[in-house]
Amino acid sequence: MVLKYFVVIIVFLLSTCVDVQNTLPLPPSNEDSFLVDFLGNSISSSSLRTPYVVVLGIAQDAGFPQIGCEKEQCKRYWQGEVGPRHASSIALVDPSNQSTWIFDATPDIKYQLQALKHQVPGYSLEGIFLTHAHIGHYTGLMQLGHEAMGAKEVPVFAMPKMANFLKSNGPWSQLVNYRNIILNGLQADRPTFLTSELSVTPFLVPHRDEYSETVGYKIQHGETSLLYIPDINKWEVWERAIEEEILKVDYALLDGTFYDSNELPGRDMSEIPHPFIQESIHRFRKLSSVEKQKIIFTHFNHTNPLILDSPERDYVKSLGYRVAEEGSVIIL
Repeated sequence: MVLKYFVVIIVFLLSTCVDVQNTLPLPPSNEDSFLVDFLGNSISSSSLRTPYVVVLGIAQDAGFPQIGCEKEQCKRYWQGEVGPRHASSIALVDPSNQSTWIFDATPDIKYQLQALKHQVPGYSLEGIFLTHAHIGHYTGLMQLGHEAMGAKEVPVFAMPKMANFLKSNGPWSQLVNYRNIILNGLQADRPTFLTSELSVTPFLVPHRDEYSETVGYKIQHGETSLLYIPDINKWEVWERAIEEEILKVDYALLDGTFYDSNELPGRDMSEIPHPFIQESIHRFRKLSSVEKQKIIFTHFNHTNPLILDSPERDYVKSLGYRVAEEGSVIIL
C-alpha cells in the first residue's frame, strides 16, 4: 500500500498573544489556515473532498495534566509553559456530505467537539463510536444529558456489553431513557457502512474488561484504511499478530500509554497492562521503513515523555515511527 498524506494543521493566528493554557486541541478554521504534508506541500483545508481523520486527543483517560500531579511535566503546565493534552479521541470527517463521527466520548468532549466545529463549521455530528467502558472513553456522554446539552437522539455505536452497561446503569441509562442518545449495536468484525465507500469495523482486543468488552476500529475508505487501537493489554496476548494487521492498512494509531516499566514508581504496572513504547519499538524493529511510518503512537499517560517535546520523542521519531499530535490530520 502507498502511504498517503499525514498532515498537520498550521494556522497563522491574527493575534500575537496566545494563552497556551486555554488553547483548544484544534485551531479555529479561517481563510489563513492550510495543511502541510511531509514533503512541505500546502493543501487548502477547504479544498479537501475525501474523508480524513483528525486527532482530537492524545492523552490517557485522565488527560494532561492529571489531578494532583506534581511531576516535572505537570509543573510545566501549572507554570504556564505548555498547554493541555486532551484524552485520546479521533474524528472521522466526510466533506462529501458534511458529516463527522467521533471515536470515544472523553471527559474533554466539549472542547473536542467545539474545536471540530471551528474546523468544519456547518458539519453535523452523525455518531459516536465507543471502544470500551473506562473513564476516558465514554464518560463524556454525560455532556449530552439533561443537565448539560440536552442532545436529541445522538447515535452511539457500541458493542453488546458496552450497550448493556449504558442501558442498565445510571446515570447513563437516563441518556437512553430521555433519548439523548440512541444506541446502535455493533458486532465484532462486521462493518458499519457510513456511506457506500466509507465503513467502520470493530474488532475485539484484550484489555481490563471490568464493565464491557474492548474494541479497536478499522476505518476504511475505498482502498485506504486506518487501524485505531488506543487500548490493549499487550501485543503478545492478542490472538492476532499486530505486525500482520499493520501490513494490511495504511495507518495504525496504536496504544503508547507508557514509555517503559519504570514510569510509575510505587505502582504495580502489571495491574494496568499496556504495551510499553520500548516493547513496541523492539517488537517492530524488523518492519520495513515503509511499515514503520504507518505507526502513530497515541494515548499517552501524563508521565510518558512522548506527550511533550522530549529526547525520547525525538528518539522514537528517529526510528521512523510517528507520534500523534492534537490537530494532526490523516487523509484517507
